[in-house]
Amino acid sequence: MLNEWFFLPRARLHRCARILMVCMALATSGVGTPPTDAGSAESPVTLSTGVVPTMGINEGTEGTLLFRTDQAGRFTPAPVLKTDVHIAVTGTIARATVRQEFTNPSTRKGDWLEGIYVFPLPETAAVDHLRMHVGERIIEGQIKERAEAKKVYEQAKQQGQRTSLLDQERPNIFTTSVANIGPGEHITIEIEYQETVRYDDEQFHLRFPMAVGQRYIPGTPVIIEGQVPTGSGTMLDTDRVPDASRITPPIQSPRYGSINPLSLSLTLHPGFPIDKVESSFHPIISIPDAEGGYHVTLRADAVPADRDFQLSWHPVARTEPIATVFTEQKNGQTYAMLMLAPPTQHDEKAPRVPRDLTFIIDTSGSMAGPSIDQAKRALAAALPRLSMQDRFNIIQFNHTVRSLFAGPQPVTTTTIKQAIHYTERLSADGGTEVLPALRQALKSPQESARLQQIILLTDGQVGNEEELFELLHQRVGTRRLFTIGIGSTPNSHLMRKAAEFGRGTFTYIGKVEEVEQKLERLFRKLERPVLTDVSVDQAGWSGLEQYPARIADLYEGEPIVLAMKADALPSHATLHGQVGSRPWSLPVSLNQTATQGGLSVYWAWQKISSLMDEATKEGRAEVTKTSVIEVALAHHLVSQYTSLVAVDVTPARPTDVPGTEPGQTTNLANMQLSALPKTATGWQLQLLLGLSALVLAALVRRLRNEVA
Repeated sequence: MLNEWFFLPRARLHRCARILMVCMALATSGVGTPPTDAGSAESPVTLSTGVVPTMGINEGTEGTLLFRTDQAGRFTPAPVLKTDVHIAVTGTIARATVRQEFTNPSTRKGDWLEGIYVFPLPETAAVDHLRMHVGERIIEGQIKERAEAKKVYEQAKQQGQRTSLLDQERPNIFTTSVANIGPGEHITIEIEYQETVRYDDEQFHLRFPMAVGQRYIPGTPVIIEGQVPTGSGTMLDTDRVPDASRITPPIQSPRYGSINPLSLSLTLHPGFPIDKVESSFHPIISIPDAEGGYHVTLRADAVPADRDFQLSWHPVARTEPIATVFTEQKNGQTYAMLMLAPPTQHDEKAPRVPRDLTFIIDTSGSMAGPSIDQAKRALAAALPRLSMQDRFNIIQFNHTVRSLFAGPQPVTTTTIKQAIHYTERLSADGGTEVLPALRQALKSPQESARLQQIILLTDGQVGNEEELFELLHQRVGTRRLFTIGIGSTPNSHLMRKAAEFGRGTFTYIGKVEEVEQKLERLFRKLERPVLTDVSVDQAGWSGLEQYPARIADLYEGEPIVLAMKADALPSHATLHGQVGSRPWSLPVSLNQTATQGGLSVYWAWQKISSLMDEATKEGRAEVTKTSVIEVALAHHLVSQYTSLVAVDVTPARPTDVPGTEPGQTTNLANMQLSALPKTATGWQLQLLLGLSALVLAALVRRLRNEVA
């Protein structure tokens, strides 16, 4: 077939190439829903030809993304967006300001536009401010219940007012809608959020997500006649992921270049001496100041938003554990954050507790290549570390689940050999069905004399998080679950929350070179927990609310962080736990604590997170919703049930001129560990690619006959 191209006249060859390019662009840019009649309301990316200038498919050039219009064969280019980020870190609290600039590329009078952009934030982000900049004016967003905020937004849009709406789709996925952007006009949307800096492996980490990873959407597509999808994504809603159309934004193919350029700067004042500041994936410039802080910026003026930014800083070595308390007084309440950090030196004499370990390995198609090779080597190296008092099992999953043994088996030379041979034969292919694999691992009986540890290693993106959380809530019991996310944009919300349910930890691996080293370090620290069954003596506290209520174990390189609110603090608190089978306690003074702003927001977000966990319990959904709204409104926070809405009181668009509603595309996440995930391809994309190939083949054959 390829040889036939050489016999075509140049003009016809160019025409074929243009048609193929546009077909492929449409297939990869997110036109994933079945086509509808021109101008139908069922198409979420349909544009009115009377509003935005259009172009024909033969006019398309490489690098241009097109949206359908209400006129057959006519398309309109996507609007441009850029993002500026500034993050200020003080102690363990990070405060971030994100500015997104929406632009209407049209220069024709009367062309008005609505932009819808899907973007990620850290899964622990507490969003509490939205500002809309229109010229010299700044409109401050107001927190409202989600339905009410949507109503205000739609009403303002219909009245021709500039308006913006910030919604949370998932704890780590947000959408910003901006209505009535005039021709050639720029509107800047500014959001603020805060989160707690992560500490593990004896260093602090801050991660800013820049791309929404492609997610595997299980279930059967559900189409309700006469009703449009809830979102403008590339996947249909399914019976298992009813909001799939809202969490699968169109993706810009890498061959068409990058979109959404992003600039980032950061100020760092950790409150203690540090050795060095490092960026894992982006070149940076780091300049120390006279107060022991650092000013950090990207070396490039702007970077494509195709991989997460991660910064780490290393404290000066210490030999003793650290118990630190920060407090904040607000509205007659005392808020506190308690951080218990383990010692940096490993105690070889610490007693070892008999364990049952279950390794769950993702062998889906997206793990093919370096990812599965590194995971296999790391697991093979971990197996000989098991002791004779341990028991173990290996479970692999893709679209099916396979288990080495029916249940955990004693560690012997025979079982270890079996496991090593089994690991060597692992290969990657198929979908990412995590739920059955977890269900299989949770079937093993629980024994009070043994510490049961489950290690889940995956790079997959899945959309059915609530199913997994419900299973863990019902079945995890006294087991500990440790999650390991591999890839440039793992579903950190799923991985971290699953680990919280299992009183374990989440390990993020963004480089193929890190896999073996980080997994070896994780397996080593799991051998000897520093403390288990940790608790806080509540004597002397007045009206104490603490999150998380169930405290995780303390391991090397990973602290315990508690958010507290009380009417009054006692003069001291006592921490309790177990070192092996021996009791342990540590008094902590609360008389002279460091003052830290933002702790009330941190506590409120932890409470909302805890309340959302309660929603997995049967019959708790409405009670949870009411409680979340109450906390979110009191602390001005965006949540699943509350949104920020900003409205410019001055009408901008004449009400007799309609607006258009395209969905903004995002970059494809840079896959450092493997090729493009095979598990995230929807049937719509496969259909479009197949039709494109058939049309092209027929065209080539016809032109060849004409030449002959």
